[in-house]
Amino acid sequence: MGFASVHFLSILLAAVAAWIFGGLYYTALSKPWLAAQGKTLEQCQAEQAGKSKLSMVAPFILAFVASLIMAWALYGILVHLKTFSLRAGLISGATVWFGFVLTSMTVNNAFSGRKPMLTVIDSVHWLGGLLIIGAIVGWMGP
Repeated sequence: MGFASVHFLSILLAAVAAWIFGGLYYTALSKPWLAAQGKTLEQCQAEQAGKSKLSMVAPFILAFVASLIMAWALYGILVHLKTFSLRAGLISGATVWFGFVLTSMTVNNAFSGRKPMLTVIDSVHWLGGLLIIGAIVGWMGP
């Protein structure tokens, strides 16, 4: 994939859309997500109270950078498949999620003793993000 031929706007738009989806998703599921973590809102607020502004913002920046990398990688997959379409983007996003993201999260959460519901909530977030990314980069094309 030649650097000059990359459709950077599609990658950026896909990353922004996936990041916004994540914010809306976790806002809507904040109570079940906290329960799956085994925490209360008060515990989280107490943890946040002792952090610097940078420490509180860093996870959001990392989440955006992760979305940007995922969008670039999924774009690269579509380049190598030589097929750009909404359908190809959605199928590729779902396949990447199932083959890499879901499997990795399941193993990591199982070994760290996390509740299965945390894996469900978090993995559905990444499925949504990858479907959004795949749809945008697939639809916008090279």
